[in-house]
Amino acid sequence: MAASTGTRLQGKTAIVTGGAKGIGRHYSMALAAEGARVMVADIADGSAVAADIVASHGAGSAASFTFDVADESAVKALVAETVKQFGQIDILVNNAALYATLTPRNYDEWDIETWDKVMAINVRGPYLMVRHVAPHMKSRGAGKIINIASGAAYKGIPRMLPYVTSKGAMLAFTRSLSRELGAFGIGVNSLSPGYILSDTGLDNSTHVEEERIPVRNSRAFKRDGYPEDLLGALVFLASGDSDFVTGQSLVVDGGSVNN
Repeated sequence: MAASTGTRLQGKTAIVTGGAKGIGRHYSMALAAEGARVMVADIADGSAVAADIVASHGAGSAASFTFDVADESAVKALVAETVKQFGQIDILVNNAALYATLTPRNYDEWDIETWDKVMAINVRGPYLMVRHVAPHMKSRGAGKIINIASGAAYKGIPRMLPYVTSKGAMLAFTRSLSRELGAFGIGVNSLSPGYILSDTGLDNSTHVEEERIPVRNSRAFKRDGYPEDLLGALVFLASGDSDFVTGQSLVVDGGSVNN
C-alpha cells in the first residue's frame, strides 16, 4: 500500500549523495514523501532504499547508483544516469561525508592520508557534484543545491579537526557558489545539523561517548537530536518555500550554536 505523500516537490528530481544509510537515508525518504523522484547515490548499495521508496510511492519514484563522490568519472556517470532515468535534475543534496568512521584524536595525531581522504570526500566531492549537476540546472533556469555542513563548524569542536575544517569549507563554498549561480535561478544553501543520533553515529561508540552528553547539555532544548528533526528544514530548502533564500546556513541543533 502506498504511503501518504505531500506535493511540495511534485515533478522534481533529486540526487542525494550518501543517501543509502544514516541521515542520508532519511533525506532520501523525506524528499520522496514530498513527491520528488530520488536518485539514491552512495558508495554503499542504495538499492534497498530505492526499493522502499518505490514500494511506498510507486514505480519510477526512485533509483540507486553506487559511486565514489571523490571520483570525477564516477560523478559524471551518476549525473548521466540520473538524466537518463528521470530527464532532469532539480535538487542536489551534497550529503556524502566521512565522519562516523573517524576516531577522535588530538590535532597533531591526524595522519596526512586520513586528512586528505576527509578533504577528498567532504570538500572535493561536493565540488565535483556541483560542477556536473549545475549545468543541467542552468539549462532549466532553476535548481536547489543543499550542502550539508555542520554546527561543529560554528563551535569548533575539539579532536575532529579535519572533519570540522571540511564543514567550515562547506559554509564558504555555499556563500561563494550562491553568488555565481544566483543569476541562473539556482538557490544554494547549507543545512547545518548538530550532533544527531543516527544509526551510523550510534554504531561508533567513541563519538557517542565524547559528543552526546556535552552537546545535549549545550542546547536550549535539552534533548538528543534525531534525523527526523532535520527533515522539515531539508524540504524547506529543497522546495519553492525557499525561493528567495540563498547563500545561507540553516542550523538545526536545538539551540546549541546560539549558546
